[in-house]
Amino acid sequence: MNKLVLGLPKGSLQEATFIMMKKAGFTVSAGSRSYVPSVDDPGIAARLLRAQEISHYVERGLLDAGITGHDWIVENGSDVVEVAELVYAKQGLRPVRWVLAVPEDSSIRSAADLEGKRIATEAVGLTKRFLKSRKIHAEVEFSWGATEVKAPELVDAIVELTETGSSLRANNLRIVETVLESTTRLIANKTAWKNAWKRAKIEQIATLLKGALAAESKVLLKMNALADNVEAITRILPSLHAPTVNRLSADKWVAIESVVDESVVREIIPQLKKAGAEGIIELPLNKVIA
Repeated sequence: MNKLVLGLPKGSLQEATFIMMKKAGFTVSAGSRSYVPSVDDPGIAARLLRAQEISHYVERGLLDAGITGHDWIVENGSDVVEVAELVYAKQGLRPVRWVLAVPEDSSIRSAADLEGKRIATEAVGLTKRFLKSRKIHAEVEFSWGATEVKAPELVDAIVELTETGSSLRANNLRIVETVLESTTRLIANKTAWKNAWKRAKIEQIATLLKGALAAESKVLLKMNALADNVEAITRILPSLHAPTVNRLSADKWVAIESVVDESVVREIIPQLKKAGAEGIIELPLNKVIA
């Protein structure tokens, strides 16, 4: 049987990835110490690895495909196929940032002030590229962890990954500049991408994951109304294309449904009610395939 060897991120992105895979239709399960999770798809052989390593192993062909951050693709300089951008992170549906941060009372106000200074970071290559692009000469050292506590006693500044900035603020650090904004990516090995079966499998995963992510912020609204009120109701309803309108068995009544952004529902439901909508139902969605 054909198998796609798929790398999934272990650590901070693991839970969010497993949830997204579930919504896409793939149930992934793994014990706390397991690096070989099970997937309810016989065509997928999953491996749990640190996100930092996945693009490296995909490039070498030890993995056919993987889910990792764009930041680690850049950090590793990996030559891979970026199949899909998947905008989700540990705490929500947003990009993450690698930022230059310094203590609140530091005299460093811009990247230019780093000349001759010392910086700690896990993303050494990314940081060095950033400094080179600004023609700044500074010492960059690899940080094994607890990077936030190293400034100012051990280093002058850090380059750290943040989603909300709360950890930096908690450690009395101030963001000076964004070094790189990153999102999660589904990537593929170039040779695997040329294999017809593997490419079809990777594209299937990409389509379903993108559909699951698209559904995260949308709901399905269903309602009934008199046919005379359809025009007024559909003017209120946003939709992917146009609301669906079907006649009911009861004379002069129709059923209306539309996929809408969840953020607008609280605003438009009262308007729909005033326009003549009845029996309004809001339903969550698993996938929206455009």
